Amino acid sequence: MDIDFPFVLTWAVLICGAIWLFDVLVLKPRRVEKLADGEEDKEPIIVEYAHSFFPVLLFVLVLRSFLAEPYQIPSGSMIPTLEVGDFILVNKYAYGIRLPVLGTKVVDVGEPERGDIMVFVPPHDSRYFIKRVIGLPGDRVRYENKTLYINGERQGYEFVGEVLPGVRRYDETVEGHTHATHRFAGVNRVHPNWLSRGQEIEVPEGYYFMMGDNRDNSDDSRVWGLASEAKIVGKAVAIWLHKDPGLAMPNFSRNSWLE
Repeated sequence: MDIDFPFVLTWAVLICGAIWLFDVLVLKPRRVEKLADGEEDKEPIIVEYAHSFFPVLLFVLVLRSFLAEPYQIPSGSMIPTLEVGDFILVNKYAYGIRLPVLGTKVVDVGEPERGDIMVFVPPHDSRYFIKRVIGLPGDRVRYENKTLYINGERQGYEFVGEVLPGVRRYDETVEGHTHATHRFAGVNRVHPNWLSRGQEIEVPEGYYFMMGDNRDNSDDSRVWGLASEAKIVGKAVAIWLHKDPGLAMPNFSRNSWLE
C-alpha cells in the first residue's frame, strides 16, 4: 500500500503544533502556578515529544512543499534518460509555489516548457509519475509510426545505434531541445487504450501531453490522457543517487543534471 507522505507529514505538523500551542496557552501556566505553590508538575511526555518534533517536521514540510523533494524512479518508462533506481531532485517552485496536500498554486513562478522532465499526478492514479513534457496548451500532437509530430511538424531524429538486441537509440530534437529515446526495432506495441494510428490530439488550456523517453514501453498520455496543471508536483532537475534493486549499495555513478 502506498503512503501519502505529504498528507501524513502535514497532519503530523498540525497535531504537534496544536499540542505545543495548547501547552503554551493552558498547560504551562498551570505548571507555573503549581511551581509557585511549591508543587512539582512535570511536563507531559506527549508535550515533550511535540516540542521536539514540531520544528523538525515543520522544516521538512516547508522544504518538501516549497523548495525541493527527492523522488525514486520506479519503472523504466524514461530509459535511457532515467533508470530504475535513480534518485532525482524535484524543483518544487519551478512551476509555482503550491499549498501542501491541496496543491493550490499561490505564487506563479513559471510554466512547464516543451522538453522538461516533469513530476505530476496523472488522472488515473494517485501516485507520482515522471514523464517528458511534449505538448503544451494549444498544441496539436500526433505520434505515428514511432514519429512525433507537433502542430503538423515532424520532429527531428538521429539514429545513434542499437543498444540491445531489438532496441534502438535515437536522439530526438523538439524545438531545439535534444534528448535520447529508445524504440523497439520493427515492433509496434499494442495497447488497448493507445491513440489510434494517425490520431491527433489538441491540448486544451491547463493540460499537458506527456510521454516517456522509452517510447515503446511507457504508459503515458497516449494511454491515460493529459496531465492537469493542477496536479503538477515539480520539475526534475538532477540525479543525485542511484541504487540498483535488491541489496546493492547506493552509488553516485549516475549523478548528473537533467536536460
